Amino acid sequence: MVREQAFRNTQIDMFQSFICNGDDERSRLSNTIELWDSLPKYSISRQEMTKRRTVDGFLRLLTIDFRFKGQPLTVVIQPARIRDDDGVERDYYPSAAEELVEDALRKIASERLQGYFDSDEHSSGVVFSIYQLREELARRGHTRSHAEVVNSLTILAASMIEIRSESASAEGFTRSNYLTGLAASSQKKLKDDPNAKWLAQFHPLVTQSIHSLAYRQYDYHAMMSHSTQLARWLRKHISTKFNFASFVTTFDLLWSTVYRDSNLLNYSRIRDGIAALDEALGELSQNDALSRFVKDIVRGKHNKIIDVRYTLYPSKSFVREMKAANKRFRDAIEGVEASRVQR
Repeated sequence: MVREQAFRNTQIDMFQSFICNGDDERSRLSNTIELWDSLPKYSISRQEMTKRRTVDGFLRLLTIDFRFKGQPLTVVIQPARIRDDDGVERDYYPSAAEELVEDALRKIASERLQGYFDSDEHSSGVVFSIYQLREELARRGHTRSHAEVVNSLTILAASMIEIRSESASAEGFTRSNYLTGLAASSQKKLKDDPNAKWLAQFHPLVTQSIHSLAYRQYDYHAMMSHSTQLARWLRKHISTKFNFASFVTTFDLLWSTVYRDSNLLNYSRIRDGIAALDEALGELSQNDALSRFVKDIVRGKHNKIIDVRYTLYPSKSFVREMKAANKRFRDAIEGVEASRVQR
């Protein structure tokens, strides 16, 4: 059980407070968490899993190298073992379906008395129903059945992610499930009760971010409306990294950086990966995150393409979004400092 005071405290209040104009705009907003959302943790498709499984349904540990703020890191993902409807046990890595569910849970947690933060237990999470979660996904253009949502929740709770740092300056690791806890209760059969109460406990990195205010508000509705996982990744990426956006600033993005850090451009030909990134950036332009982007192909010997540099120009609405996010972050820091002085 979660203590009542965990739903009413400074940390969760700040997580649930946004700078916006009215309820309609507030309904579009959620929080992006820089390190957690930078991990390439949902990058293997269901189709690719089918190819990689052994005849016994097993998947190997998945190891992915990437960089965060210049620091080399590695994630090691242990898949969840699930008994499918046909009675066969199979392994699953968390994929795009689970990412959508986790994003929706975090959005629900931004509502009063739904999300919680317990400083004594150092835990955070959300109370919800499957009906509520399905409604939230459908509202953002991602209709899912009751069984599909429960399956994704099970995979999130059963999959484990290890984050390793082996740099000279900081060596260590952290290992935990994507959702560190999952519970449900009902007055009748759980699988037949869409209004049963569920509780999901977030990953420790999410909890630490709520504690230290290391998150930013962003246009969650716009992110969820993108048609591809790569476009959604880019929306979160620029919402975190392009926080200095203004009418006179641009943001440089390398194809090689997206390839390395998203793990979503694993095409046999670099031209296909470039085309996918072009399409995703085009979608960001169509959805009013960018006013435009300029593409500069970097070539090596024999005119071979070795990289592509993209210069991103923010839209007016994205500039406003970043200014609001920056103000909300400053206000939160000032609020914490003021409360410390009062104590």
